[in-house]
Amino acid sequence: MSREVAIRLQGVSKRYYLGTPVGDGLKHLLLHLPSQIKAIRQRKPFDALVDISFDVHRGECLSLIGRNGAGKSTTLGMIAGVLKPSAGTLETHGRISPLLELGAGFNQQLTGRENIMLNGVMLGLTRREVRERTAEIIAFSELEDFIDAPLRTYSSGMIVRLGFSVAVHLDPDILLVDEVLAVGDARFRQKCLERMKQFRSRGTTMVFVSHDVGTVAKISDRVAFLESGRLVEIGDPAKAIEAYQGRLRAA
Repeated sequence: MSREVAIRLQGVSKRYYLGTPVGDGLKHLLLHLPSQIKAIRQRKPFDALVDISFDVHRGECLSLIGRNGAGKSTTLGMIAGVLKPSAGTLETHGRISPLLELGAGFNQQLTGRENIMLNGVMLGLTRREVRERTAEIIAFSELEDFIDAPLRTYSSGMIVRLGFSVAVHLDPDILLVDEVLAVGDARFRQKCLERMKQFRSRGTTMVFVSHDVGTVAKISDRVAFLESGRLVEIGDPAKAIEAYQGRLRAA
């Protein structure tokens, strides 16, 4: 019997164009229209992803590994719906919680408590659901002494803690994790890792990006190795990690 698919990418590519002149402003574009049209036509394409196809099954943890610029975060961004494919199709089934840029939706002028409400609603909870979970979110973040202070007084590490705490209390069907376990002190990183393991035991589908191959090996069912936007290897974690490390040694 085939397993239920939570995420499916079929022939997915993502292309950007470098050197666009539009950033100089609309007035400049109109005053120099012929040269600007020529510049637009001469923009250089950059393929962040090229013809990527894979499925992630419900309850599975798939990790993405590869060097910086390999296309890992672009893949997560498209699964999250933040980016759109230039070609191919991508489908997801279930409620998604993206742990990508933690705290990116926070307001610096609001308190930590107010930002919990703001961020929780932005990520799909009702105000009542956020209120019911606020005490647990604050306790997990360990920011009880600062929770009613404006966010502008927080350190970057405190903001990440608060963002992580909100995101992991959403009860998602699909959890997207991008390097967030690399921040904070060692004890809090371990606490975050234990939370990831709890999601795994509950059958949450996970797509995990990290340069820490030790953690990848511990929590992954399968690993996908990306290089220069292309899928090099997908499958057994040990085999994919060895392929990745072999490329690093050869570089």
